[in-house]
Amino acid sequence: MSFFQAMIIAFLQGATELFPVSSLGHAVILPALLHWSFDQHAPAFLPFLVMLHLGTSVALLIFFWKDWMALAKGALGGEGRSLQMQSLHILSLLVVATIPAVVIGLLFEHMLRSLFGSASAAAIFLFLNGFMLLLAERLRGVSGQGDVRTVADMTYKDAVVIGLFQCIAFFPGFSRSGATICAGLLRGLRHDTAARFSFLMAEPVIIAATVHEAFKLRSEPFDPAQMHLALIAAVVSGLTALASTAFLMRYFRDHDRWALSPFAYYCMAAGAAATVIFHFSS
Repeated sequence: MSFFQAMIIAFLQGATELFPVSSLGHAVILPALLHWSFDQHAPAFLPFLVMLHLGTSVALLIFFWKDWMALAKGALGGEGRSLQMQSLHILSLLVVATIPAVVIGLLFEHMLRSLFGSASAAAIFLFLNGFMLLLAERLRGVSGQGDVRTVADMTYKDAVVIGLFQCIAFFPGFSRSGATICAGLLRGLRHDTAARFSFLMAEPVIIAATVHEAFKLRSEPFDPAQMHLALIAAVVSGLTALASTAFLMRYFRDHDRWALSPFAYYCMAAGAAATVIFHFSS
């Protein structure tokens, strides 16, 4: 993998991990379209992948640092009984929403990735991801605008539904953030509330994936040059993710009526175009 390829992938990871357009789908489709020859499933690619996820998780931690500190301080009782119960409620919502992905991921992730990990399959799922985003907006429009609720006002049923939707992202081409925001909209949340909960959920999920991947590195030989490239990529990924998060939180707040629609049209157009290209080039 060249330096240029590494930086492109790092930028894509930082942007598409949080934008509702599927980071995994883009990571599978773009190299295939450009005929890049490196193998993303090779053991040598693993340190690079670990560092990309680490960069993204650090970016999310920096952006939501005040949220996490407030939750920790509140849960420990430092802000009074009322805020302690509220903080514990939010933390329990995050745990409940994460459980489905952990269980299904452990049981079926390898099977799903092996069956549907091809670029052509990812292109089709990317198109369907766009359709999912558009459908969620339309259904929300029929039922009315989302309630003005904070994350603290969410119920356990909200968390379960959002957690189940998150599992859709095991299919390459479906977006984790897109699926969870769609679920939040269908549960009557506003875009910004659904996005905040989705991004808070992302922190433990990405950290768990990073630890899981890093655990595999125990038996891999250490290549200083490769690690140097991975460190640079992690910084690029982290800075891109930080900028993406800041943009998206403001964007979802200011465009509550139709916020997912542009991403939906992009995914459908990109997925359809990639499908046609793969069909005629095969």
